[in-house]
Amino acid sequence: MASAKLKEVIVVEGRNDTLAVKRALDADTIETRGSAIGEEVLAQIKRAQASRGVIVFTDPDHAGERIRRIISREIEGVKHAFLAQHEARGKRKIGVEHASPDAIRAALGSVRTEWADPRDEPPLTWEEYIELGFVGQPASSELRREIAELLGIGYGNAKQFYRRLQVLCITREELFQALERVGKDAVDES
Repeated sequence: MASAKLKEVIVVEGRNDTLAVKRALDADTIETRGSAIGEEVLAQIKRAQASRGVIVFTDPDHAGERIRRIISREIEGVKHAFLAQHEARGKRKIGVEHASPDAIRAALGSVRTEWADPRDEPPLTWEEYIELGFVGQPASSELRREIAELLGIGYGNAKQFYRRLQVLCITREELFQALERVGKDAVDES
């Protein structure tokens, strides 16, 4: 069964990631060839963003997060797709190339757009974030991991995850629903 070609260009780290994406769906890719993204690659990504849009789909590891930050800083309005670490685990490494075609399609089917102008509702405050248990508790890391997987936004340390909630415009309703699904009570919404 032939599927339509994805409009956006997928930014991946390397050739094996491109092959994995192409096994899952019909899409064009740009390869960063590592976490030290050169000006030429950034220029390609900027051109693709202007003409077709870009989805950043990097490995769920430190290097992948570094690439994601560089691209987000340099190019406005890019979309992000995330894999959970367990979906991208190989025998020795973690990477997009190890993910199943179904996991890749699911990740690319639930992209998030980075947006500089936040939504109408006030953003979650740092104090509320702490009160919800995302930082400073023994299970905070696991809570962030579970919520990241439910929301499809990728895991991050306390500060990275807080920023990601803001930048990807995760609504309070989305966050509180995810908290309910993992069995954690949300603070009063009033």
